[in-house]
Amino acid sequence: MGWSFKLHAGIAAGLSALLMVLGALTWLPGTLPLTGTKWPMAVIATLLFPVFVAAVLRGMLTGADRSAFWLAFSCLPGRVRAGLGALAVSGVVLLFAGLAGAGNLQAPEVRDGRYFVLDTTPHERGVIEVSRSEYVSVLEDDQRMMFAIPGLLFAGAAYFVLATGELRRADARGTAPRPDTGARSVR
Repeated sequence: MGWSFKLHAGIAAGLSALLMVLGALTWLPGTLPLTGTKWPMAVIATLLFPVFVAAVLRGMLTGADRSAFWLAFSCLPGRVRAGLGALAVSGVVLLFAGLAGAGNLQAPEVRDGRYFVLDTTPHERGVIEVSRSEYVSVLEDDQRMMFAIPGLLFAGAAYFVLATGELRRADARGTAPRPDTGARSVR
């Protein structure tokens, strides 16, 4: 596998891990710094777009189907597969925790020292005033979702890049990818 695949996958996996850690930090008491600012989401989106699109394009250029990608992924070392699996599982946990905790309240904001959220209950839709504790709860659930979704997309990008790199390596050698059985071949 070429160094560009490893670098691309490393960047995607590293950003995914960072977002998963930030999402997990929302379970600690208090709020994360910079909760009222919009620039962290802009930075995440700016990084996500080129990394994810490049991963998908690299995968599409191979012309391989899903089964070939899965077979190529299974050829990767066990630690790499376990790391990407851990990122995927933690992203799904954060995603469902954010969905389960939020209920029908979202989009928290502070106006003139008062706390408001958007209530999306059917037939009750509108902005309502809530207590500070409810506001913080909704804010943490929103942050969890804000970190989980791009974190999962970065983990998916790392998967595609590593599988594509393995397919390219197998094509260069003229062999079909074979799953890693733990035994190493001696040359």
